[in-house]
Amino acid sequence: MLLYFSGTGNSRWVANLLGKLLDERVYALLDIWGDELLLDLEEEEALGFVFPVYAWGPPALVSGFLSKVRANKIPSYVYFVCTCGDDTGKTADIFARAVQEKGWTSPAGFSVIMPETYVCLPGFDVDPKDKEQKKLREAVGRIEDIARYVAARADKVDCKEGRFPWIKSYLIRPLFNRFMTSAKSFHVTDACISCGKCVTACPLHNVRLEKKHPVWGQNCAMCLSCYHHCPKHAIEYGRMTKHKGQFTLER
Repeated sequence: MLLYFSGTGNSRWVANLLGKLLDERVYALLDIWGDELLLDLEEEEALGFVFPVYAWGPPALVSGFLSKVRANKIPSYVYFVCTCGDDTGKTADIFARAVQEKGWTSPAGFSVIMPETYVCLPGFDVDPKDKEQKKLREAVGRIEDIARYVAARADKVDCKEGRFPWIKSYLIRPLFNRFMTSAKSFHVTDACISCGKCVTACPLHNVRLEKKHPVWGQNCAMCLSCYHHCPKHAIEYGRMTKHKGQFTLER
């Protein structure tokens, strides 16, 4: 079983390709998030997670899911694949610790470099088109390699931590989660056409239309799906996203 969380499509694309290579069941994590949160695993079935790296760690939503989910059997092999624009920090350690708290073990984790999507701080923007396409081409071979490791049930952690990973994940990440995961700064410009695509794009159903304009609630994962899916580029996050690009991966 392979579970994914995705805002702009990177992690969904990786999960679907990996699922085909491994002949695994693939589900959106939020589609199975119910009251019971009980996974029905087959005998000796592996359990994989695919998610984007947010501030050099797993999204809070993924960590919350892990803390609550149960399974009818202890997974025989737990692994993760995280997507990132550059590096992962200590994502592998944070994920492994969350799995261990359940009494499970996670001997394998991998990162896949994908096009940039975070645009809400100075110096962050989407990739130029040529770099975006290069990342996607290289990601295919990377996912094929990961599929071989997973099929062999390898004990292997292969993530690009980058420079100063401890500082990024254990000092900067808590500050980011506290101060930069609020939807309060989202707003729309006069370019908004009231199409409602931001409403349907939000995986957490946190956006609604009021008087033909989007209004954001408090349950925001900062996946930026609303921003990137807006056909008129009418959604902004404070002043941080002005003149910045958009990216979605729908295939």
